[in-house]
Amino acid sequence: MLAQAIELLRDRSLPMLIEQEIERVILGGEYAPGDKINEQALALRFGISRGPIREALRSLDRTGLIDTIPNRGVFVRRLTAAQAADIYDVRAALFALAGQCLAIRASEADVERLRSHVAAMDEAVARDDFETYITENFALHEAIVTRAGNATLAAHYLALVKQLRLYRTRNLMLADSVHASNEEHREMVEAIAARDPARAYAAHFNHVATAKTRLMANHLT
Repeated sequence: MLAQAIELLRDRSLPMLIEQEIERVILGGEYAPGDKINEQALALRFGISRGPIREALRSLDRTGLIDTIPNRGVFVRRLTAAQAADIYDVRAALFALAGQCLAIRASEADVERLRSHVAAMDEAVARDDFETYITENFALHEAIVTRAGNATLAAHYLALVKQLRLYRTRNLMLADSVHASNEEHREMVEAIAARDPARAYAAHFNHVATAKTRLMANHLT
């Protein structure tokens, strides 16, 4: 009975683990937008049958990271500028709500954690360490939405961020834009620290709206 239960758990969790690993590979840049994903190659890579691979890919299709095209195969999603702009608009509304909620409920520990991310990004900008900046940037945003007290909001927001990551990372690398972006982060955090929901809402909304403007400008240059 125990052996059967363990095997059942393994069967149910394996596709989830494979999904997480394929997602990590995609977001890490091993696959570029538009690249075809080969099921057999993934099965050989992970040493498993193609069944769990197919199940994991179906789940990733639902998250918007890949596209399944009948009679052609599975491809890493390639966002158009218009699609990215639409996602940014939804993301701005969600992030503004997260900031507003967190301004109401944040603890001192929350505020210190957010300030530490901003400080780490200041240091990263000073030494032109864009890799660390991006890591801290994602960590700050995730901390805000996960501490806002609304799990549905956080889940939708983080799913949108994953869809945008391949599109936006290359546009986040400009020194002027990262400095300006971190000043926006500072205003967001200080609005939360002031326990001012209206100010926090505006700061978070404007941060994403400005990021959208920078993204579109970079796309057109």
